[in-house]
Amino acid sequence: MRTRTAILATMVFLAATGATACAGSLELTPSDAATVLSGHHLDHPNPALSGPHDVLTLYYGSGTDRNRAEYRDSVAIVTETVDASKLVSLGASAKSRNSYWGFTPDSFPINARVWYPDDPGPHPLVLVVHGNHNMRDFSDPGYDWLGELLASRGYILASVDMNFINGGIRQENDGRGWLLLKHLQAWRRFNDDADGPFHNRVDMGNIALIGHSRGGEAVALAAAFNRLTRYPDDASLEFDFGFDIRAVISIAPVDGQYLPADQRAPLHDINYLVFHGSHDGDVTSFHGLRIFNRTQFTPGSDFFKSAVYVYRANHGQWNTVWGAHDNGPRSPRILALDGLLPPEDQREFGRVFVSSFLDVTLKGDDRYRPLFRDHRVAGGWLPKTMYITRFMDSSFRPLADFEEDIDVTTGSVPGVTLHGTDMSTWREGRLDLRSSNRTNTSSSQLNQALWLGWNNSYRGSDDPAPPATFTLTLPDGLAADWSAGPETTLEMHVGALNDEPGPRKHPDAEGEEEEGDEGDPNRPAAEAGEDRRADRAADEEKPPLRLTVAAIDADGDTARVSLTDYGALRRPLTIRVLRRRDIEDARFANPWELILQHFSIPLGDFAAANPAFAPGTLRAIALVFDGSDAGTVVVDDLGLARLHPGFRAARVPRD
Repeated sequence: MRTRTAILATMVFLAATGATACAGSLELTPSDAATVLSGHHLDHPNPALSGPHDVLTLYYGSGTDRNRAEYRDSVAIVTETVDASKLVSLGASAKSRNSYWGFTPDSFPINARVWYPDDPGPHPLVLVVHGNHNMRDFSDPGYDWLGELLASRGYILASVDMNFINGGIRQENDGRGWLLLKHLQAWRRFNDDADGPFHNRVDMGNIALIGHSRGGEAVALAAAFNRLTRYPDDASLEFDFGFDIRAVISIAPVDGQYLPADQRAPLHDINYLVFHGSHDGDVTSFHGLRIFNRTQFTPGSDFFKSAVYVYRANHGQWNTVWGAHDNGPRSPRILALDGLLPPEDQREFGRVFVSSFLDVTLKGDDRYRPLFRDHRVAGGWLPKTMYITRFMDSSFRPLADFEEDIDVTTGSVPGVTLHGTDMSTWREGRLDLRSSNRTNTSSSQLNQALWLGWNNSYRGSDDPAPPATFTLTLPDGLAADWSAGPETTLEMHVGALNDEPGPRKHPDAEGEEEEGDEGDPNRPAAEAGEDRRADRAADEEKPPLRLTVAAIDADGDTARVSLTDYGALRRPLTIRVLRRRDIEDARFANPWELILQHFSIPLGDFAAANPAFAPGTLRAIALVFDGSDAGTVVVDDLGLARLHPGFRAARVPRD
């Protein structure tokens, strides 16, 4: 067995020469080959198509609503009001609001419209809740596209009415989350009522919550409150919930509108999906990434989380009432609406992802699980635009997530070391949202990552330069301790930038001053300079970056694969939300959002590339920047996971 020095020498040679120890091609199974030949399409029914069930509808509510006829005259189940006065304060608008609605926060109604299958069940229960909007422009009818689909596919969906806390009040999202749990208490009674329409029809062991905008934060708060015994901000209010909430979906959520005990609410051991549109004119940055990042799983459990960035989707078209006017009636004068996805295309994406996610998490149908790791497997179902996806499941074990300290040479596990060779940029730092600046931490992604920049040419010389390399070395025996093998996957999140460092200093050059030519994607607009905006068109024309991933075992045997065989490493997607470019440039630090793409490489693929490579003795991973002459990438969450039986191990051809 080779020594540690020999292993590092092998890696240096690999970086310097770009040599491949043993080239090989991956053999696909017949089913995998069929997937590839059919355009990466999963060989399953499209989850956005209607299911076998006839759909029934009804309303439940107070039966006394002065503004909503459906909750006054059409309720099939009369519900009792609840006291939300400790969670919702109406402030200066209390008098006018109470006059309009005819009730106060101590008598909030439990209202919802329901779509359900014409079948005795029991069926999983899904609640969907809107966000903030004009309180007189009622939002709860706007999810009929989900209600009709999901009920036909065997779910009960209730679109919850919270219009009475919409409008100009603030920090009321704790009330929204609590009200969702009060609705679940009502559903428990519905299911137990032998004389009611839902007697024994509801599978209370399989519940999902879906929220849009402020509702997208409220569903995460509800999941957190569900496990508490008392309200964090006033312990005199007792909680007694404990529902089997297995899945949470946030659509273009805010984050931090309400902070329980002055901190962001954690999510534990629950499946989480969040998606956001690049051209959101209301929540203009992907705040849901923060909820994604703090969703944690117990080792040995079976949960996953996924985040999807949808290019050209906006905020309001997820709700048929809201539409394209993210900034209200004056939106056509303010927002650049001409580049948006058609509303039905945007909702079709929602149908595919929401239906698939619920089938996996509430029905245990793992056929659709690969969609959340790589959207390309469902290319035939999705609207023609671009997507960036992030994924992590409870089997993931980080080697380097860059959260643990300020030492750039150490990983997240004792003994893991990091080393860069010929890198122009090598630093760790905070990932920001595009609306951020250096003094506004509320616009941070609240996540640390690694910046790597390279240029494989020398200043003033035509001599070839060896490709830059970044290496993560595992301590001896760690791979065996973690039971690594062919079914183990190397996981990482990677994003490409437009920044290209200048050429390196030639090693034979003497007395030459180093020239700083490093871009910083997190600089505020005032410091970033007009050069980035002036070069916007040129940036858009740059091709995706390419690089090699090498795996080295304890004997020094090396195997290499191309990262782009597992997904496109695109440059940032340019965003124009506002009609006036000068206002947009002044408001946002960058004309793009830095979203990292998920990559998953089975160690078995390295063994297929070089049969001498032994996955069980993995000793190092190297990123070899040999596919593009110069560039910058941001890397996060380097680690190992278990290849879930629902995933296919085959590579999906590059875009």
